[in-house]
Amino acid sequence: MKQNIYFISGIDTDAGKSYVTGFLARQYMNEGVNVITQKLIQTGNVGYSEDIDLHRKLMDMGMTEADKAGLTMPQIFSYPASPHLAARLDGKSIDFDKIDEATRELSEQFDVVLLEGAGGLMVPLTEDLLTIDYVKERDYPVILVTSGKLGSINHTLLSLEAIKARGLKLHAVAYNLYPTVVDKTIQNDTMMFIQKYLEKHFPDTEFIVVPEIRI
Repeated sequence: MKQNIYFISGIDTDAGKSYVTGFLARQYMNEGVNVITQKLIQTGNVGYSEDIDLHRKLMDMGMTEADKAGLTMPQIFSYPASPHLAARLDGKSIDFDKIDEATRELSEQFDVVLLEGAGGLMVPLTEDLLTIDYVKERDYPVILVTSGKLGSINHTLLSLEAIKARGLKLHAVAYNLYPTVVDKTIQNDTMMFIQKYLEKHFPDTEFIVVPEIRI
């Protein structure tokens, strides 16, 4: 595949991956880049992807032809759970060939593909395959989404250690300010701590502050 695919993962389920994915796509569009978002595996929906819907709202656009063709949401399961469990409860298996082909087509049609995962890097896609394994096999650069919630430093550093241990490419860390947290003291300190940690251990990694925007 072309080297224009970025895998967006979070430090946990509620880090705000979908919001950040849509925001980054919006930024690319404002810079004149032909960008598309894709959801690796959508759970908790039937026939559509609520995460893709959010991306399009943030991008201030309707459904694309790629959306209508199913390329941006190639695998959807009804139960709101980890992909390995959601697929099993639906009595189906995940078609990775279908996902890869959809991603390949998008990478040929667009300058940049932002591929949003499900949960964090250690989320199981199957009983034998973790998300981090999937990303490593395809050599996708990672954009890691974190936030200012209590506990985010721990979850962020654990994710960074996993990225380093598996030899993944860390393209950027996105610090998500949405939704607004009550404790600004923790939020601000967490941001400074993660920034300094990246400067020391991942000096070539971009640090992106993602603001709250109205949609």
